[in-house]
Amino acid sequence: MNPPFLPFTRPSIDEETIAQVCAVLRSGWITSGPQVKAFEAELSAHCGGRPVRVFSSGTSTMEVALRLAGIGPGDEVITTPLSWVATANVILAVGARPVFVDVDPATRNIDLNRIEAAITPKTRALLPVDLAGLPVDRARLYALAERHGLRVIEDAAQSFGARWNGRPIGAEGDFASFSFHPNKNVTSIEGGALVLPADIDPALAERWRLQGVARSGFDGMEVDVPGGKFNLTDVAACVGRGQLKRLEEFTSRRRHLARTYFDTFDLDLGCDLPVMDWQNCNWHMFQIVLPQGIARPAFMQAMQERGIGTGVHYPAMHLFRLYRDLGYGPGMFPRAERIGAAIVTLPLFPAMVDADVERVCAAVRDSITTLKTQGPT
Repeated sequence: MNPPFLPFTRPSIDEETIAQVCAVLRSGWITSGPQVKAFEAELSAHCGGRPVRVFSSGTSTMEVALRLAGIGPGDEVITTPLSWVATANVILAVGARPVFVDVDPATRNIDLNRIEAAITPKTRALLPVDLAGLPVDRARLYALAERHGLRVIEDAAQSFGARWNGRPIGAEGDFASFSFHPNKNVTSIEGGALVLPADIDPALAERWRLQGVARSGFDGMEVDVPGGKFNLTDVAACVGRGQLKRLEEFTSRRRHLARTYFDTFDLDLGCDLPVMDWQNCNWHMFQIVLPQGIARPAFMQAMQERGIGTGVHYPAMHLFRLYRDLGYGPGMFPRAERIGAAIVTLPLFPAMVDADVERVCAAVRDSITTLKTQGPT
């Protein structure tokens, strides 16, 4: 009998959380309410007491952060081409232009050495991404931003639970945006959170979150900004609260599984492995870059046939039509293009056991060996 299919990720929702969700459903208050307030307070405590507001997605948090920072038409925002496309789409959504900078080949994050060459008089902000939960060097990032008078919106969608210099990501800095999508280390089904800097009024973030509305008294209502519909439900917040209690457990387990990958993986296959960071990274994903000559679709098909799920995170976004129409194209960011064309996400989630990692590594070895034997497809 074949072992069950192993997906590349699966959330771990405990029975206590499920029972609490049922209680919320029975309460009659299922949209934004007391669970949202409690979730925000707990997230604020995690982020060193800084103001935190929760949203319906990690995409909306970045868009609102850009608006709160006053970024709009005519402005430029520097970011990485190697991320989920939402990172650059939100820049377009506020009327600004994304300016891509190639990645560091080891960390796969934006290459901080290349940022200054991309800064122009129109540059207003830096929007770095912590790919796979590995933090961008915050000391160098903020030194750059201070030197040029730029805002920072940290796309920390993948790095909730990661640390920098011993402190949680989000505990210091400018804006920090988290995602609680089901494939993240902590989930609220769908959702996100925005950590706010001291110069931003949290009430303004709340108005951008929900149609610009400010209420007073029994019937007072005012609208001063064209806000969106980005509020989180109490059902989602309840799930997030249950997950947040287990953050350290989840992170510890992910770190152990990542170590098992490094101990087991066949280095002779020629794959590029991630940076071994046991102090800062939350090990949101374990990603390999396939060796030259191995076609990713064929590899993913071979893994699926062996009962292993894989993912692609992410193609280089400047090659999408939307960004080609803005003047970007092949050859402009060769590191991101090479990695984006060959990167594969392997299974990594807390419910896995060591034998699952060993099974994945065996399937990777078998799949690549077989594909090398077959030759180009």
